[in-house]
Amino acid sequence: MKVLLIGSGGREHALAWKLSASPSLDKLYCAPGNPGIGEVAELVALDVNDHAAVIAFAREKQIDLVVIGPEAPLVAGLTDALRAENIRVFGPSQAAAQLEGSKGFTKDLCARFNIPTGAYGRFNNAPKAKAYIRAKGAPIVVKADGLAAGKGVVVAMTLEEALDAVDACFEGAFGAAGREVVVEEYLEGEEASFFCICDGKTALPLGSAQDHKRIGDGDTGPNTGGMGAYAPAPVMTPEMVERTMRELIEPTMRGMAEIGAPFAGVLFAGLMITRDGPKLIEYNTRFGDPECQVLMMRLESDLLELINAAVDGKLDQVQPRWKDESALTVVMAAEGYPANVRKGSVIRGLDRLEGLENVKVFHAGTAFKDGELIANGGRVLNITAVAGTVAEAQKAAYDAIKKVDWPEGFYRSDIGWRAVAREHAGK
Repeated sequence: MKVLLIGSGGREHALAWKLSASPSLDKLYCAPGNPGIGEVAELVALDVNDHAAVIAFAREKQIDLVVIGPEAPLVAGLTDALRAENIRVFGPSQAAAQLEGSKGFTKDLCARFNIPTGAYGRFNNAPKAKAYIRAKGAPIVVKADGLAAGKGVVVAMTLEEALDAVDACFEGAFGAAGREVVVEEYLEGEEASFFCICDGKTALPLGSAQDHKRIGDGDTGPNTGGMGAYAPAPVMTPEMVERTMRELIEPTMRGMAEIGAPFAGVLFAGLMITRDGPKLIEYNTRFGDPECQVLMMRLESDLLELINAAVDGKLDQVQPRWKDESALTVVMAAEGYPANVRKGSVIRGLDRLEGLENVKVFHAGTAFKDGELIANGGRVLNITAVAGTVAEAQKAAYDAIKKVDWPEGFYRSDIGWRAVAREHAGK
């Protein structure tokens, strides 16, 4: 098969690495890709916002399957454009991608189909949003309605913080994403990420992970796109997985079909595991980043085979296989992230990691300049390890990081702390 992968981040490097291992793959292209992806795929300088250009490339190269990694092309309708030209594509339709593209849409769907989530209000102006916040009190959560690269969420512990967050949205801090805000009840519990691969009818569990959104150790500081992750999430017990499927995923699949937008692709539920069970924080309509990296490290099955089954509506005929081990990834970010990122610093020493068993470096924001590998984004590298326990995977990942020569990079030193504490408590 000839496959075109859309995207350029750490998630896409993990997907490219896993797709490249498939015996069914003849040729892998990636647009636009990054230097890490370039080791396993041919990079293509395509503007993925130009749907006609993507279609023309797929026709010229006789592409058998397009796999869309990031959320923006899904919300922009690239899947629909490809399907209209009879090009096989993995990813939800534009209508189904509203589950990520509009937080208000998802909350309304939850209300209509009795999917457990926090109480909420939707607002298109600041005075009404502020009145709602004052009536409800803090802590409370303020979200930009649209896509904000994981940064449009403020968990406000004080009224002042919440009111400032509303102002930030309506004053343009998140562009068009902040034209409407969703104000939500603050949920207490432990967060987890849960993934399913879907074909419109069947939702097949793809495992769990736990992300670390905050910039600093001890989960402090502003939210980011994610500073690290591990899988599986211990809080997602078999009972919790069963409840999540029954109470959240299955009603969502039924609801989306009922409104004429059946969901096919990756459904990623951001969960809060509360005293009352799982509640939905938000849906994403693609693999998480950096959760995808730890999922791909644990997946034993042929990823291309699973994706083909999803595209062909045959997920009821396959079952993914997983390694018993745990996986953990640490994000190395550039100075200034997540606010004023300083690009261009030189990264050396990655060759020292090549011989390490069960360690993989996924490139997230890198480029080549004058023969040197440089930082070209906020989150730059994902140092990923797999081992028998989270503690062992954590040690392997941090030992590997010490070999990287990049003074301008930084990272959290406590990725996986909850799971490691659990493991120690269980001894």
